[in-house]
Formats: sequence, C-alpha cells, structure tokens
Amino acid sequence: MPRLTKAQNEELDRYIIYNLEKHPVDIARIAAPEFRVSRQTVFRHLQKLVRNGVVEASGNTKARRYELKLLGGLSETIQVTPGLEEHVVWRERLLPLFVGVPSNVVEICNYGFTEMLNNVKDHSGSSTAVIRAFIQAHRCTLIVEDFGIGIFKKLQADFQLSDPRHALLELCKGKLTSDKGRHTGEGIFFSSRMFDKFVISSDALSFCRFNKADDWLLTEQTTTPGTVITMIIFTNSTQTPQGVYEKFTAEHDDYGFSKTHVPIQLSLYEGEKLVSRSQAKRLLARIDRFKEALLDFKGVETIGQAFADEVFRVFRVSHPNVKIISINASQEILLMVQRATAGLSPEEIGT
Repeated sequence: MPRLTKAQNEELDRYIIYNLEKHPVDIARIAAPEFRVSRQTVFRHLQKLVRNGVVEASGNTKARRYELKLLGGLSETIQVTPGLEEHVVWRERLLPLFVGVPSNVVEICNYGFTEMLNNVKDHSGSSTAVIRAFIQAHRCTLIVEDFGIGIFKKLQADFQLSDPRHALLELCKGKLTSDKGRHTGEGIFFSSRMFDKFVISSDALSFCRFNKADDWLLTEQTTTPGTVITMIIFTNSTQTPQGVYEKFTAEHDDYGFSKTHVPIQLSLYEGEKLVSRSQAKRLLARIDRFKEALLDFKGVETIGQAFADEVFRVFRVSHPNVKIISINASQEILLMVQRATAGLSPEEIGT
C-alpha cells in the first residue's frame, strides 16, 4: 500500500475523530478501506490521538474501546440577578474552554450562549440557571437551563395564544418578543439555524432542529418546570453568524432580518389536516413583518382548498409586498397552490 501524504494523514485523523462516536470498537474496520490502508495504520493513528489527549482507550486488546476525550467541561449553577452580564459569564467561564476550536465555531457558541442566558434573565422569572459546556475534538455542546415559567407558557400568556404548541410555531417564525424595547425576537431563530442541533425542552414539549437535514422533530415529554436549551455544533462546521444572517435577508434588501422560514408541520395537530381559513390565518400571523416567507411543507401530505386560497390568494392580494415561497411541497399541494393562484397576475403572485 502506498504511503499517505501529510494531507492524507491529517484527513485520516479527522475521519477517525468524526466517526469514532458511532464506531468506538470497529473504527479501523471502516477507516482502512476508506483510505486504502491497513488496519495497523489506522491503529497507529488511534494511538497518536490517544497520546495527544484527543482520544481515550479502555478495555483489553480484543475488546479495546476508543472514545473522544472531554477536552474541557463546565457545569455550574449561577444566580440570575438584574445585574447579570451574559457576556462576562461567557468570557470568564466558558471561553477558556475553547482552546483550539475554530474561530467561526467559537463565534456561534458565543452568540447562542449569550442570547439564551439573556433570555433567562429577562423572561424566565427564574432565580437561578444551570450552565453547562462540553468540548470535544469533534463537537461543542452548550446547555442553558432555568427553573422559571417555561418558554412556551410565557409566550402563550404574553400573546394570548391557544396553547404551547401555537407558541412554538410563532417562535419558529422569528421576531417574537414580549419586550420589544430590549429584544428583537431573533435570538432563538438564528441560534437554531447556526448550530447543528438545537433543542428546546419546556413543559410537555421538546422541539429539536437538525441543521444539516434542515429538519425538525417535535415530541411530547414528561412535564418539567422551566426550560432547557441544548445547542450542539461540530467543530468542522463552516457556518458563520454573518453567513446565517445573510440567508435570511430578503432579495433586494440591503440588511436586516427580512426573510423567515416557517415549518408548516408545526401547525398540524394530531389527526388534523390543513383545510380551513382559520388554520391559514394562524399560520400567517405576523408574516407581514417580513419581505419573504419560505413556507416549508416537509411532512405535510396535502392541504385543503380554503387553506390554499387564504394563503396563496387572499394573503398575497392583501400583502403584495410579501413574497410567499413554497418549498418541499408535494405534487398534490403544488396543484392546489396553482388552483388558488390561477387568476392572479405575476405581480400579485410575487414572481
């Protein structure tokens, strides 16, 4: 077998690091054919990573198990007072853990952590918060937990929404805040797009967004007080805060958060189908604050005529400056949209 170049050796190290979690006992078996090297070569790389303090090994030779080592960790309970400064907590307690982590990942962690801790201070009503950070070679995990009213209950009460799930739908649109003087309502929207995995657990709901697949998962859980935010980002992420901001700046807009992404599936309750105008109006609430709205139909099989008419004709005619774009729509949904917009001009449709 040919000798690996320096670049190939570095690539093999990265491959081991990013695949070790799923293959703690058989990483050599999958890495060797991938790089056309012997398993002994892979084991030599593993031993080097062990010596460098990135990987740790346990068990005897036949049952040897490799795991990524915790390079830095923190778990503290802090007092939440009016004078709490989230940027100081970040700088003094968390930033020292990020030695060797790429700068773009550090920037994202800084943004997400300070935004979530600020939300605890200004909205939760909790007197304490638990902050956790776990740094490994392949990923960074941040957790902010409070013991207050709960984010979904708080929004439901402040905006007179029907239930916590309705609050989640509004939260996912962005620009939702009960304190406009101090908040823009952008923190959770952008954080959930910057991190590879972003989870909100509060009351009886757990919402998880997966950035790579641009997908989300909503599950019911045992009711717990307060809110837990978990943010995970892989250290090979190429995302930057500015890059994410730009994704949600509408075309022909010089700056600002002017484009939103709405996961339509979140408006579906169990056993329901999207058929009524009232469902459409709930979905479209506050959409007029944006110049563009991506309506994501992933996971939605069909929509009714009245729903389609309200979204794609009535709203467009009454809000000509808002561009409505359907994504991940089935052929059946697209036909319903075409039917609703058949009599509209290109200007009214927004094309």
